[in-house]
Amino acid sequence: MNHCPDCSYTRSWTLADGRLKCKRCGKRYRSMQDRSVWHFFRLSENIKKQLLDYFLLGVPSYRVRFHDLVCSATRERFFRAVRAAMAYEEQLREPFDGLVECDETMFGGYRPGKTGWGAAGKIIVFGILKRNGIVSLFPVKQRRKVEIVRSIRTHTKPGSLYCTDEWRAYASLAVRGDHVVVTKARGKPKGKEHINGIEGFWNYAKHWLYTYRGVPQKLFHLYLGEVSYRTNRRDEALFPLVHGLLQHLTMEQIDRILVQSN
Repeated sequence: MNHCPDCSYTRSWTLADGRLKCKRCGKRYRSMQDRSVWHFFRLSENIKKQLLDYFLLGVPSYRVRFHDLVCSATRERFFRAVRAAMAYEEQLREPFDGLVECDETMFGGYRPGKTGWGAAGKIIVFGILKRNGIVSLFPVKQRRKVEIVRSIRTHTKPGSLYCTDEWRAYASLAVRGDHVVVTKARGKPKGKEHINGIEGFWNYAKHWLYTYRGVPQKLFHLYLGEVSYRTNRRDEALFPLVHGLLQHLTMEQIDRILVQSN
């Protein structure tokens, strides 16, 4: 529901240019969906900046509950919107070229029962990392060749040099470009080639997500977007970047990825 920013009245006329006009005070304003993410939240500038600062410092929402800035529902909604904006920005990345590392892993806590790739309650994530550069992440439903190869074709350019492990699903990459299979002995790669970049990123991502005490599966893609956004801009000051991003994106843009479709 749209509220007038001046008097909070909910009834309005729709003008020819798409704006709304309050029936009580006559204020002309944009619909909530047309407002930027930053202006969507009816909080003071100081409180929003404090919340954003806590978020970028990696402070989970439950640890901010004693600061009494806003209620828990608003705080969670604000943090979720920031993650969605980060994830949206990561989706706009151009396909990688050159030397890339490909690997997959599982996220999730301990579950009794079956272990390995078929374990219940786990989320499988496929990652592509451009050597000494940036990373892209993709949750996949199953560890199957068709899903992995589809992601590689979509997010890398033909002629790239692919470094992967020995999983047979990667065998067809030799047709798309150069393919180097990294073999290991006692956990260490044989020879000069390696996939240490993407494997090191998995350790960082899991360590970062551990502080959240569990992540809902339907929102896990947003947390992946946050981790990749932070990693790909690790040498930059995040506050001005994210603050500008929130002022540029509208709620309508990020609504499409707020909840992962089944």
